[in-house]
Amino acid sequence: MRRQIVIGNWKMNGNTTANQKLLAGLVDAWTGVHQAEVAVCPPYPYLAAAAAQLENSNIGLGAQDLSKNGNGAYTGEISGEMLVDSGCRYVLVGHSERREYHGESSQLVAEKFQVALDHGLIPVLCVGETLEEREDDKTFDVIGKQLLAVVDHCGLPGVAKGIIAYEPVWAIGTGKTATPEMAQDVHSYIREVLGPEGDSMRILYGGSVKPDSAEGLFAKKDIDGALVGGAALNAEDFVAICRAAE
Repeated sequence: MRRQIVIGNWKMNGNTTANQKLLAGLVDAWTGVHQAEVAVCPPYPYLAAAAAQLENSNIGLGAQDLSKNGNGAYTGEISGEMLVDSGCRYVLVGHSERREYHGESSQLVAEKFQVALDHGLIPVLCVGETLEEREDDKTFDVIGKQLLAVVDHCGLPGVAKGIIAYEPVWAIGTGKTATPEMAQDVHSYIREVLGPEGDSMRILYGGSVKPDSAEGLFAKKDIDGALVGGAALNAEDFVAICRAAE
């Protein structure tokens, strides 16, 4: 059985004081044994502090991106080795904001996915379509190409070591959320593309997930949790989503 997981993506938000308060609230609320797995992805400068605060908790740590390169003359980049050294277990690759604002191609995303695997990190591959692509009935075509770029580069066994996050671009930060039925259709398609390996992979939904929408999403058989944006910055809301995943 696939274990549900909820990952909080803090994006470019937070400061030392706010982060300490948020993490303290999460750790306090998420003590004990839980069926669902939980992780957070703070901005780079706060990874080490977050790792220290989460050290004796059951909340994992992830990063929001990594370089395809190793250590060296790559100003502003963060290597997989550095993420491991900072205490990370997970790393997001191919988030739509990286694809859109930084021009990341599916090939580059595939290379980053492999680098994450090479360093023992669990890559969380983000895929999704824009509103225009959905309205043009290109959702499956777009997502299929994003997936197959990684399959071609890393192989199905490699892809199976990661996590997939379906995040419809039109629902990120907009307050709009795909209906559970819409999300289920795409999650089912992703499993179909990945073949037998897809049956065991965890596939998350990401796109303005809130406490009041989480339960309906998680009730669908192919939705294994969530990649949470804005609601991850509020301890009460984030924990409510995590509890819905139980």
